Amino acid sequence: MEFYEGACELKLLQTLEGHTDRVWSLAWNPATGTADTPLVFASCSGDKTVRIWEQNPSPSSSSSSSSSSYSSWNCKAVLEDTHTRTVRSCSWSPSGKSLAVASFDATTSIWENVGGDFECVSTLEGHENEVKSVSWNASGSLLATCGRDKSVWIWEVQPGNEYECVSVLQGHTQDVKMVMWHPTLDVLFSCSYDNTVKVWADDDDDWQCVQTLGEPNNGHSSTVWALSFNKTGDKMVTCSDDLTLKIWEMDGTSMQSADGYASWRHLCTITGYHDRTIFSVHWSSEGIIASGAADDAIRFFVEEKDGLVDGPSYKLLLKEEKAHGMDINSVQWSPGEKRLLASASDDGTVKIWELASLCTGNGY
Repeated sequence: MEFYEGACELKLLQTLEGHTDRVWSLAWNPATGTADTPLVFASCSGDKTVRIWEQNPSPSSSSSSSSSSYSSWNCKAVLEDTHTRTVRSCSWSPSGKSLAVASFDATTSIWENVGGDFECVSTLEGHENEVKSVSWNASGSLLATCGRDKSVWIWEVQPGNEYECVSVLQGHTQDVKMVMWHPTLDVLFSCSYDNTVKVWADDDDDWQCVQTLGEPNNGHSSTVWALSFNKTGDKMVTCSDDLTLKIWEMDGTSMQSADGYASWRHLCTITGYHDRTIFSVHWSSEGIIASGAADDAIRFFVEEKDGLVDGPSYKLLLKEEKAHGMDINSVQWSPGEKRLLASASDDGTVKIWELASLCTGNGY
């Protein structure tokens, strides 16, 4: 699908209020958004709570106005009284049945929807201080957490809501900002205040750092805040305090090596578009990269299909100035076909957007 600059517009569908402090992170439930199941996502905040939002089954066209009395999203649950400090990150299991919640109180809680009510079924302890991020692997058998203590923990899911720590990974020299599993492989990625992305793989039940993406190999020169994979998992985008996005590609030839691990190489750097820290990046199934930054704007990038003589390049598709009143901490595309994007901000709100095409009537 070809995208042309100026051929799209970002429509604000709804502003969701309820959090009483900055909203740090968003997570769409991957098992929702089908004909039978309305879209659901979670948001977490400095107010120590998680809110579960659900889309009404029949959205109205009038909802494109943020001032409309029609509400297309409702808060279905508030998960509270469990964490004593900021809730920094949340992540749904692939089945959509469990929600992992990471907090600055050094714990990670696991929640399940039991008969319509969310219950905390397990609490993971071990980090010395703030837990910054949590992520499930593709099968839902492993969970990763990371924190200010510079460590990455891998937990194995056991029967009866038990979680066993199978490895504590020490390799970063600073605060670890985010962990993310590869979408199909049991390979873990972590990004840090030490300006690097580290790649971790399991070798005979011994987790090792198999690659470090840093400044010597065209990596970032300041804190790496987030990363995201494309639909097929052979490309990755990272964002940083150095005001750039970087595109990385899996080296398929190294899959033939003895250890079966594919290394990653730098493809290109998207620079000159941001003038404040880029906190969040997410790659849609259609190949649209969204970024959220400290300049309160959301930007969208797509691959430039022409002139690949010097390798791939990416162009700005759209920039939404003042998308929020303060820093944007998270941007996340919804699962499924619709081009819905949720954004979270220091202004305490979550916004639901639709990226609509101007050249067709229905926006797709």
